[in-house]
Amino acid sequence: MSKWFMLTLVGKDRPGIVAHVTSALLEGGCNLGEASMMRLGANFTIMLMVQHDGTIKSLQSLISTEADSLGLHCHVDHVEGGLHQHEIPDVRISVYGADRAGIVAKVTTALAESGLNILDLESDVAGTEQDPIYIMHIEGHAAEGIESLQAALEVVCKEGIDASISPIETMIG
Repeated sequence: MSKWFMLTLVGKDRPGIVAHVTSALLEGGCNLGEASMMRLGANFTIMLMVQHDGTIKSLQSLISTEADSLGLHCHVDHVEGGLHQHEIPDVRISVYGADRAGIVAKVTTALAESGLNILDLESDVAGTEQDPIYIMHIEGHAAEGIESLQAALEVVCKEGIDASISPIETMIG
């Protein structure tokens, strides 16, 4: 078994999605790699590396009955495995601001231009419907150092966005 696929499933959240999907893959002879599964709003999304002997079409066929019964949209791509090739984050950035269009683009563009490789990004909208607050947490690798990222964030903060940056101390071994 050497072919890796990225299986993406999205649909309305309900109990049992992970159990049903992973059981169907196990029964189909698949091996699972890395995964990211989370609730976004009222939806549940799965990105799952699946090792499968067949083709994209055969994997779609294998999961289609379960996905249809759970009301999930399914997408499959062939990918390289790449397991055990992790880049370790060395910086954590938190961003808060009144929710408005463009916060993510503005902040991530400034950080990318200052050498940040984003490894993980999570966001949420808190506050109320009348006063929503956008919250974003980023972990990444600062190729040009934290000082470069700090300078980029200072420019963004002049537009009413609060941001903080801190190093991540990682112990390996």
